[in-house]
Amino acid sequence: MKLEFNIEGGNFSWAGHASSEVKKMLKQLGIDARCIKSIVIALYEGEVNVVAHAYEGRILVQMEPHKITTEIIDKGPGIPDIELAMQEGYSTASKEVREMGFGAGMGLANMKKNTDELTIESTVGQGTTVKMVNYF
Repeated sequence: MKLEFNIEGGNFSWAGHASSEVKKMLKQLGIDARCIKSIVIALYEGEVNVVAHAYEGRILVQMEPHKITTEIIDKGPGIPDIELAMQEGYSTASKEVREMGFGAGMGLANMKKNTDELTIESTVGQGTTVKMVNYF
């Protein structure tokens, strides 16, 4: 089963839409609640990162019998130093984003904590691709 979602940069009213839809699907499939929670946390963090930092993005979700693979592909400024960006509390979020309650610098760290596999590829000035895998 495959799903695809589009994300509009700066549109915080839709942040969380994809993770909510994936959560519903996983519940319908009878996936363990702890697995669902981890998947949804990681996906939500990825969605918010795209909304907060990129111009636009896509989420591709592929369900297989014993795993879910999620790719978040954005067009945006990219991440100049992925290792630094992975540190808890590090943030490049704007003042406006922080005033809305986002941008605390926990997004990538929470994604890593809630996935079995995480890979990040980024090109400055072009965008970022995050691939997450969770096994059931």
